[in-house]
Amino acid sequence: MFARTERLLLRPGWAEDAPALAAAIADEMIVRNLATAPWPYRLRDAEAFLAQPRDPVLPSFLIFERTGGAPNLVGSCGLGRRPSGAVELGYWISRAYWGRGYATEAGFALIDIAKALGLPQLEGSHFLDNPASGRVLEKLGFSPLGITAPRISCARGTEAQARLLRLELVADAEEEEEALAA
Repeated sequence: MFARTERLLLRPGWAEDAPALAAAIADEMIVRNLATAPWPYRLRDAEAFLAQPRDPVLPSFLIFERTGGAPNLVGSCGLGRRPSGAVELGYWISRAYWGRGYATEAGFALIDIAKALGLPQLEGSHFLDNPASGRVLEKLGFSPLGITAPRISCARGTEAQARLLRLELVADAEEEEEALAA
């Protein structure tokens, strides 16, 4: 599965992407805000990540900035299943590309895919010391649940408090149908 937006290409990661992935994510400020990425992040970690089996229904993408030449790897995003069974939207953007709206643009593409898959809702979370990620989720339409909970951060080597959010997709689809019928 692939997705294309105005400025981005979202596609599955391939083994040959490992060096670019390792370079893009090799920043402790990024990795410490992810659940499963180790720090320091090395080429072998990128190779292992790209070789992992994926859920055939839930996409996982590398995010590329479309250019006049070769595209630039700017981050990653995807949908993943939580132990509770809920589907969570996750993402990260390389520091060199922060502040350009790429996380939001990629997030909207993922939400469209989630709707096409018939998912009723998505969950999201961010560590309390990463409020910028929370602002991205809110721009995408996620609503805070008023709950914080400990989430593991492999890079931190411990749990940290995370704010939980949710996006209802079924209600959105029903509202769209009503608007079209009117």
